[in-house]
Amino acid sequence: MANSKSALKRARQNEKRRDHNRAARSRMRTAVKKLRTAVEAGEKATASELLPATVRLVNATARKGIIHDNTAARTTSRLTRAVAKLA
Repeated sequence: MANSKSALKRARQNEKRRDHNRAARSRMRTAVKKLRTAVEAGEKATASELLPATVRLVNATARKGIIHDNTAARTTSRLTRAVAKLA
């Protein structure tokens, strides 16, 4: 456990940041799952509507450093290809 005043503050900040990152990652995963579900169900209109918002969310998560840039690019690419296949 942290003993100095600055170490205690850093521990508090780390906990707050961890909660924030976890929430952002969860929000992104939920959006991706929702889009994948629409693709698997063959709902072209819904999938096309969800794609831009989901891509924005994935890219924002990467920009904040919550996920790696390549992970975001890979996810975006796969989702885009899946939606395009429905057409």
